[in-house]
Order: sequence, then C-alpha cells, then structure tokens
Amino acid sequence: MPTFEENLSKAELYLERFRNDGVLNQINGEAVPAASGETFEALSPVDLKPLARVARGGAEDIARAAAAAKGAFEEWAGMPGEKRKALLHRIADAIVARAEEIALVECMDTGQSLRFMSKAALRGAENFRFFADRAPEARDGQSLRAAGQLNITSRSPIGPVGVITPWNTPFMLSTWKIAPALAAGCTVVHKPAEFSPLTARLLVEIAEGAGLPKGVWNLVNGLGEEAGKALTEHPAIKAIGFVGESRTGSHIMRQGAATLKRVHFELGGKNPVIVFADADLERAADAAVFMIYSLNGERCTSSSRLLVERSIYDAFTRKVAEKARRIKVGHPLDPETVVGPLIHPVHEEKVLSYMRLAREEGVTIAAGGDKVEGPGGGCYLAPTLFTNANNKMRVSQEEIFGPVLTAIPFDDEAEALALANDVAYGLTGYLWTSDLGRALRMTDRLEAGMLWVNSENVRHLPTPFGGVKSSGIGRDGGDWSFDFYMETKNVAFATEDHPVPRLGG
Repeated sequence: MPTFEENLSKAELYLERFRNDGVLNQINGEAVPAASGETFEALSPVDLKPLARVARGGAEDIARAAAAAKGAFEEWAGMPGEKRKALLHRIADAIVARAEEIALVECMDTGQSLRFMSKAALRGAENFRFFADRAPEARDGQSLRAAGQLNITSRSPIGPVGVITPWNTPFMLSTWKIAPALAAGCTVVHKPAEFSPLTARLLVEIAEGAGLPKGVWNLVNGLGEEAGKALTEHPAIKAIGFVGESRTGSHIMRQGAATLKRVHFELGGKNPVIVFADADLERAADAAVFMIYSLNGERCTSSSRLLVERSIYDAFTRKVAEKARRIKVGHPLDPETVVGPLIHPVHEEKVLSYMRLAREEGVTIAAGGDKVEGPGGGCYLAPTLFTNANNKMRVSQEEIFGPVLTAIPFDDEAEALALANDVAYGLTGYLWTSDLGRALRMTDRLEAGMLWVNSENVRHLPTPFGGVKSSGIGRDGGDWSFDFYMETKNVAFATEDHPVPRLGG
C-alpha cells in the first residue's frame, strides 16, 4: 500500500494540470472557457488552498451545450444498441485505467478519505458496464393481448437530458446518472456541483477519448442559480436528473414547469437505523457507525438517526461512542484516515451550527462535537454522537449531512415506527432484529424507498434506488433508470373485425 507521502506526491502531479489550465467546459467535443470569460475558484477542503480556476458557465454556455446535444441526438439514438454497448464498455475500461488519478484528485477536491475513494472509479466503471450490457434491450417492450386486439409496446430515448450532480461523491454519482442516459440513447448536458468540479472534467475527457461522438456528452460548469437554472429552463432539454438537496429539487420543479420537464430527484434523508434488543448488537453497532461516519457523513443514505430499544439504549450508545472516539480524523490521502475534512467552509459552518444548536436543545454530546485541528487548517470535525435526544429536536429532524449521529430511545415496535416515520424525509431505513415477523411488520409500514434488514447499505445494481416524501421522485437502477430516460409507445393492432361506431350516417 502506498504511503501518505507517496499518495500526496502523486496527487500533486495529477492536480498540476488543473492549477495551470483551470477547469474548462466541454461543448460539442471542444474544451472551451465560459462565454463570459468568467471563472470561479475551487478550493481544497484539506488546506483551503486553491485547486483551480473553473469556467463560470451561464445561459449562453447552456444554450450552446443544449444545441450540441440536440444536434447529436438523432445519430446517437439511431446507433444500434450493440454498438452503444461496446462503446460504453470502452469507457469503463478507460475509467479503470485512470482509477488512481480519479481517486487522488477526488480526495483532494472533496475531502473524502482514500480508503473509500480508492473504489470510486471502479464503482463508476461498474455502472457503465451494467448499463452497457442493457443497451441492446433498452427499447424492448411487451406484447399485451386482448379480445380482438394485439398491443405491442416499445421504448425510445426521450431526447437531450440535463444531469445535475452533487459534490459529495461526484465521480461515482455522475456515472450513476449518465451511464443509463447514454445506454438509453439520450444525449447529455452535465452540470456538476461547483464545490467539486474536477473529476467531472476527467470523466468527459475519458468518454470522448474512448470514442464517444462529439456533442453526445457536454459539460458546463457554473453556479446553480446561473448555469443550473438555465439548464432546467432550456426548452431543448427534455428531462432533468438531479441529486442534491430537497430545497433545490423544489426550485428545479418550478423552473422546469414552463417546459413540462420530466424530473428525477434523489434528495435528502434523515434515515433511521432501528436497533431492537434481540439484534446482533455488535454487528448493529458496527453498521450504525459505518453508515454515519464513512464518507464523512456526507451521503444521502447515511443512518443519521439511531433509534434504540430503551432496555439497551445506554449500553448501546456507549458502544457507539467508544467506536466514534477511536475513528481517525486526518488528511484524506493518509491510508489510516477514516474521516477527512468537510467539503467547504460554507458547509463546515452549517454542520458546526448544529453543534451549537445541540447544546441549546439540551442533548448530551457523547462523542465529538467540536472542530478538529487537521493538517493545513482545513474543515475537520470530530465524529459526533448526540444522546438523550427526542424526535422533536431540530438535530433529530433536519439533515445535517456530516459525521453527526442523533440517538433516541424507544419502548416498543409502535413507538419505533412512529419515530422513524415522523420526519419529512423517506429515503432509507436500517432495521436490526432477529424476529422475522417483526422485520416484516416494520418494513411494511416504514416510510422509505429502500430498507435494509440486518445490514448496512449494500447495493445491488438491478434493484430500484430512490426515496419517498421529501427524499425524491422516481427510481434509479436496473430497468427503472430506462423508464426515466425513455418514452413508452403502444401500438394496437386489430386482429379481427369488430363493430366500429357509426356517427352521422
């Protein structure tokens, strides 16, 4: 395993191009600055030093990218599925070949630790392979028979689509949204998050280097209220796939209303992990710790509320607190680091505000609760556990999006269910019990799009991914992704003569 010093030295070499050349847009196969010539600065959360000047795209850049995507659509949509499959596999191969570069750049751009980001490129390649293999059958439909009639359904790509991705695990989530769009036959305008724009630039370069035709995939950097708004309003863009905050999702729905945009949202969460006394408590504790403190707690599926049966509450929360205090906080390129710096000073201040709020609300801070002095003076926070909380507190209701866990006791199944459902969100839930009947009863009534029983989040790509309530609209994964990026057509054939109503003689 490379040492911290070796990782840092390699990262600096990979980052040099961005410091020298900045991060440009990619429109119709060309690397171009913003039409206005304006840029914004990308900071590393590790030491708050500049990483690059980034093109600050706006409405004119989005219009050019949308025109390129529209111009490339007919040829790309008309390409046989087998050819698209082969091309997407070449993209996956090229991602794997640059896995080290992607991981090291993403660590410095996001603050995520290398122990997690080392797999980011491989997961991205897996996403491309999964949807590549489904490209030849993406348009297949069904045969539906009725008396005197045969119905045949088919699917076709919806057209140019906009993809807006978040800053927390940007490379993997970009592939998760873009790979099925390309496999379906759509062309893409991608607007990455302004806090972490670097690996989006690598990804589009990799795709075009693998042979993706010009204009099929366009990249426009910029701010949400500028480039993002222009993308959601542009009439040539037929759908918007967005991953991010629930409030931003609401803005996108309003902005896309005039052009009747189809939307797919993967939004926030305040996900419960529910632990009953009959569970395997050691495994449950490990899973709860993993699901909140991995990826710096900056993940939509994090288990940010810990609901524990009262008879074991004190002992279980002590165990979680002990584990949290042993977690190493440090430079993301240190192989021993688990929790790196939060993404940006703006986000750090948001998370720290909940530390102050917790004290005001009267919870016990059983672990963490304070900023940590990290290398370079970046955005470091100790893994935090709040105990003696109740579900009405803001720290129990609002998405903090950091390494912060709120623990609440319950007395029985009914109370556990009521607590779990009593939030605005409904993305995921985690249930720990050895009682199968209880597991079935609880999962039937828990308000969440995804549930794991006696497990942390272990993804299986053919399964649906998405939430309910304020956690999103629609599902990704498997065939569900194609349902979003494609239109379904039905053709009905009369198989025998039938009486046709006569009007007017």
